[in-house]
Amino acid sequence: MDTDVTEPDRTNKETAHEGSSFGPVGVVGAGAMGAGIAQVAASAGHAVALVDAVPGAAATAVERIGSALSRLVDKGRLSADDATAVLQRITPAESIDELPHCGLVIEAVPEDLDLKRRIFAELADRQPPNTVLATNTSSIDIDDVADEVTDPERVLGLHFFNPPPVMKLVEVVHGERTADAYVEHAVALMNAWGKTPVRCRSTPGFIVNRVARPFYGEAQRIVEAGIADAATVDWILREKGGFPMGPLELTDFIGQDVNLAVGTSVWEQTGRDERYTPTAFQQELVEAGRLGRKSGRGIYAYAADGSVGASAEAGEPDLELAGRLVGGPIATDPLARTLAMLVNEAVDLVARGEASADDVDTAMRLGTRYPKGPIAWGREIGFDVVARQVAELDEAYPGGRYRPSPALTDGSLS
Repeated sequence: MDTDVTEPDRTNKETAHEGSSFGPVGVVGAGAMGAGIAQVAASAGHAVALVDAVPGAAATAVERIGSALSRLVDKGRLSADDATAVLQRITPAESIDELPHCGLVIEAVPEDLDLKRRIFAELADRQPPNTVLATNTSSIDIDDVADEVTDPERVLGLHFFNPPPVMKLVEVVHGERTADAYVEHAVALMNAWGKTPVRCRSTPGFIVNRVARPFYGEAQRIVEAGIADAATVDWILREKGGFPMGPLELTDFIGQDVNLAVGTSVWEQTGRDERYTPTAFQQELVEAGRLGRKSGRGIYAYAADGSVGASAEAGEPDLELAGRLVGGPIATDPLARTLAMLVNEAVDLVARGEASADDVDTAMRLGTRYPKGPIAWGREIGFDVVARQVAELDEAYPGGRYRPSPALTDGSLS
């Protein structure tokens, strides 16, 4: 059955086009994200047109989707008839010109602003004026993407997380010129697709990629300073903090180059704010080609099957050292230091009006699998305690990285 989502509020003449409707869905970019998004849309009942600039890439992606659906059938999670129906809804196309008139087009190409601008200008010329144009960007400003679109009120971000058929979270991102009616429409559609949407303003890194920066950065700085080795830091965050992976092993899993690129993007977009300055530790790893699991060596060394190798780089956590660090001074306690900075970052984002406290917590639990949202964690620890901890870090490491958010003590989140 086709997914039926109500149209934007037509009573708002300034923000909703008459006759605006989603209907067929177009997906531009047939890589892992684009193919996953196409599968999600088709599974929700939409006819989907999948296009890629590389000849044959869209057809190959449809074959991959078919294989993924077959695996679900083999596991008993999907009937064979439903799998066939989903696959039949997806049509490969060789160019944007071949896209039908869509209610929604989602762009999922590499993070290249010029490329995205060209695609959105082309889509705006070829799609009806009531087609919603969405980008799956993880960090690029929505207004920059919409720069050459004559009707930018219909441009927004739909940031899916990898892999889209599995991950529930979608960040619905609005620029300064995005109409509220289209944001609400997109939220309704994501709910209809079985996703959990969170709203946020177009701020560098949006919610997840911005709030998560201290999780990686503090661990790298602790190792860089010789306070503790990587295995010990990871053990503390996993075993004492409840995080599914330690920050250092997680960057190896993501790819040191990918993680550095996202962090650098946030840093550049915030005017090179000291809070987001990339570490020399990570830059040196990337320069040395130590990219993590995909290269066989990052912070840790890896065997051919991706498991941590037997070299000295794998290391064993020093449990005696961990016992001395946890509960000690904030500057040398990997867990308390990381939590304080996560809470500080989150309350700053909420105080700027970029997302609600509930949406921040939901995003971080679903998007990063944190055991708790940072706002909830701040309430548990005590925002006044976190304020003192961050102030102590700021005194120990002056320069702006550890400046406390005024929202920690103004009572707005209590």
